[in-house]
Amino acid sequence: MSSVVRRRALLAGAGVAVAGAVTAVALAGGGSQQDPGEGQSGRQKVVAERGRSVMPFDLEQTTHRFTPTAVGGVQDVLADRRDDAEQIGLIRAHLRKEAEAFGRGDFGDPARIHGEDMPGLAALQDGHDRIEVRFKERADGATLTYTTREPALVDALHEWFEAQLGDHGAHAESGH
Repeated sequence: MSSVVRRRALLAGAGVAVAGAVTAVALAGGGSQQDPGEGQSGRQKVVAERGRSVMPFDLEQTTHRFTPTAVGGVQDVLADRRDDAEQIGLIRAHLRKEAEAFGRGDFGDPARIHGEDMPGLAALQDGHDRIEVRFKERADGATLTYTTREPALVDALHEWFEAQLGDHGAHAESGH
């Protein structure tokens, strides 16, 4: 689905179709939460290893959720156990730091994990001053909400989310 068609579908209220397509890509890319490590591609294993050096929380005890929206997207990082105070604290500290960095155009952490050529990354770095990134704590972790009025940046955010879904495999899921 082209990015223009995808954006129009979201704007027309057909976000469910896009979320379903993203879920299919994520599932095809690597396993489920019930089989961590099994079914992972070589790239997913590399990304998980790089992630351990950037993200302070345990990828095996947390889940990334990416939800594209008509004006950007929502990224949740959740502790798999709602009572895991350690993981929740680490998630919150990391996402708070990332929100501040992204607001300055510093996407160095995602580049270290996924590579400098990660889809959408260059556009996000170039357009960072036209993307609002909001941090919010939630009971089981934290949320970053990305908002922009520029369709090209919305497309870049969606590409960036899709790349993370594929790269994180069992550690990520499409939002609902």
